[in-house]
Amino acid sequence: MLETGPGKKLIVYVSETDKYQGVPIYEALLQWLHDHGVAGATVTKAVAGYGAHGTYHVTRPLRLTENLPIRIEVVESAEKIRRILPFVYDIVQEGLIEILDTEIIKYTHKHEVEEPRTKEHVKLEGRAKMLRVYVDEDDKWENEPLSEAIVKKLRMMDIAGATVYRGIMGYGAQHRVHKSGFLGLSHNLPVMISTIDTDEKIRRAISALDEMVDEGLIVLSDVEVIKYTHTSEPGRA
Repeated sequence: MLETGPGKKLIVYVSETDKYQGVPIYEALLQWLHDHGVAGATVTKAVAGYGAHGTYHVTRPLRLTENLPIRIEVVESAEKIRRILPFVYDIVQEGLIEILDTEIIKYTHKHEVEEPRTKEHVKLEGRAKMLRVYVDEDDKWENEPLSEAIVKKLRMMDIAGATVYRGIMGYGAQHRVHKSGFLGLSHNLPVMISTIDTDEKIRRAISALDEMVDEGLIVLSDVEVIKYTHTSEPGRA
């Protein structure tokens, strides 16, 4: 069981056409993580990018063979990440593996019975915080998609911005693997909402989202904001 507190985020970048034992490497890695008890993993596909070879790839209409970057993200305890890392090295022969410190704010699922406890605000430090929320695309909040409801809530709270990423493959607390099918048809794929703001604003957002996320994962990371600019609306600071 993944517990709240300090954790590690493992991010693996590979190419869409990379194979491991004849299977797309992202599928092989996600299946291995699932079989070895990792709490959850999300696979997302980029729309453009380049890697070590310097070849630029971009999504083009009606073109099915473009070799786009794939990102596999895992959040787990530091001990679990340490134990699985050698096996990840074996599977990922070519690509990029990154490990980041993170803080697990909430990890629950519907069949889990939690003991009553006093809620405490997380003490945040650093120049800024990145908040990531992992849910399923079928999750609802007051009869609308939960991911949309979360973005609206963050906007109402004057959070600087939020981005929703839709996975192409993944599994979570229930350990059911979800995958996009033929022609992109899918059912209940993973969704990640990411936002960055000051620690004070993110702290308020955590309290609001705790009520909304009945089943999913909320994690927090330290970040350094290099540049953030936007055009102010007339009459607004």
